[in-house]
Amino acid sequence: MTEIERLTAIEAIRNVKAAYFRGVDTEDGELVRSILAADCRLDYRGCCTDPKSGKDHMPAMNVVLEGRDAWVSGAFAEAGITSVHQGHQAQIEITGADSASASWAMADRLFMPPGAPFALLQGFGFYHETYVREADGWKIATLTIERIRVETL
Repeated sequence: MTEIERLTAIEAIRNVKAAYFRGVDTEDGELVRSILAADCRLDYRGCCTDPKSGKDHMPAMNVVLEGRDAWVSGAFAEAGITSVHQGHQAQIEITGADSASASWAMADRLFMPPGAPFALLQGFGFYHETYVREADGWKIATLTIERIRVETL
């Protein structure tokens, strides 16, 4: 792989992650599924657990999704939740002609509906992901979340 090909792949992967965040926050399931590998594994266990206190603020979010068709959107809207995700400081490594791995520093906010036990959940940490290049572009193959802080207000 030439340096130009490597840099082009890194930029394409950045765009995949941007589409993921936009699709999650706008609840565009078609967009999210379009950037997932057919046999992806998305591990959200512990995504709302503060590692210092051990408190899991939303146990129902502890799911592992297997395959792109497992992604269903609309749950946040149905529950009256608005999400805002941001990813920063990507460390992307091209591991083969059609494979890559990345860690993204991230922050997310879940704005809860009236009557919820808290108004806002804020989380900080890292997404750890692997990617594969398919005929129609780079896709997320695996995803896990490592939290460094989760707080509610």
